[in-house]
Amino acid sequence: MLTTTISPNAELRSLEPWQAEEFAQHMERALEHIRPWVGSSFVSDDVDGARATLTRYAESAANDGDRIFGIWSRGRLVGGVMFVEFNAAAGTCEIGCWLEPGAEGHGYITSACRELLRWAFEVRGLNRAEWRCRADNSRSSAVAARLGMTLEGVLREAWLNSGAFHDMQVWSLLAEEWPGATRSV
Repeated sequence: MLTTTISPNAELRSLEPWQAEEFAQHMERALEHIRPWVGSSFVSDDVDGARATLTRYAESAANDGDRIFGIWSRGRLVGGVMFVEFNAAAGTCEIGCWLEPGAEGHGYITSACRELLRWAFEVRGLNRAEWRCRADNSRSSAVAARLGMTLEGVLREAWLNSGAFHDMQVWSLLAEEWPGATRSV
């Protein structure tokens, strides 16, 4: 998946280390909005931090692991989606997302996540996709529901962020629930 149109005004593309400056500029616009919902290893304050994050994902993707993709709207990076975890041997993945405030409400995240799920189930033959989010992140929970995922439960105080423990919801979707999926067991 190099470039995929996800709406008339947006496309999904691989996000790579050579785009660190653009990613850093985007993170500057998005950071305060996403900080409560994403892990500290994802937060980038400058170009070096952005490059480190993108390099970590590039190296993982080269080993058939985690991957990161950007969402560009009218040529501007406004958010993205990623395989937070991708384990083809185990047949599982976890999907995550982020978006700057000005890009909300256009369906970019849901469309981009559908592309990741399509690729995971139809191309790679994975069996299970997960979505984990803070229990009080209603926007994230709504995306999981729109994707047809099932809320499996809440992990109480399972995530430490900014010095406080937060409950985490666990959602999932199985290959048999995805139209067109093929399993490689």
